[in-house]
Amino acid sequence: MLVGYMRVSTDGDRQVLDLQRDALLQAGVDERHLFEDHASGSRGDRAGLARALAFVRPGDCLVVWKLDRLGRSLPHLLATVNGLKNRQVAFRSLTEQMDTTTPQGEFLFHVFGALAQFERSLTQERVNAGLAAARRRGRRGGRPVAIDSEKLTAIVAALDSGAAKAAVCRTFGVKRSTLIDSLARLGWSSGSTVHGDGRDETPAIDGGPTRRAV
Repeated sequence: MLVGYMRVSTDGDRQVLDLQRDALLQAGVDERHLFEDHASGSRGDRAGLARALAFVRPGDCLVVWKLDRLGRSLPHLLATVNGLKNRQVAFRSLTEQMDTTTPQGEFLFHVFGALAQFERSLTQERVNAGLAAARRRGRRGGRPVAIDSEKLTAIVAALDSGAAKAAVCRTFGVKRSTLIDSLARLGWSSGSTVHGDGRDETPAIDGGPTRRAV
């Protein structure tokens, strides 16, 4: 059975929708087996596509007018078609004359998959090269420090002098969760002194001479 899927970005694209409908009907799709969406291709929550994918059964063929009607990106397109293949459902695109039931169509999708992997590898390579260049210039990636070292030193001094954490948060304008995280990374705890190397020095408690039972 042929199952058709159509998509337009807005309700005003009526001509484009009629063009897709006519092409699918001419390809042999029954009008009762047409599904449509009025949504941007970048959206992942397309109700019409979800209904079409739930409707198809092994041996069916999902037909679209163009590839961009189905996938919001090349990886998404490949994932959708591979999901259909795993369910023994074929896929056909009329404009590109692509049909996974033919050796040529199957080969073309393998090429698309290789291109998608190549694109991911290039992206990862560019990211790694950028991070390496930034490290050579003394810059490091990741999230910026929430509390700078000067402010954190003043906060620790205030806490060591007996100030409450709530009062410190109000005085220095920091969130309590941010303060707690910063103190945990610093290794600070109540009653300890934090050195520049991050070591805690907790005063030893003299318990006096050991008492012996007489």
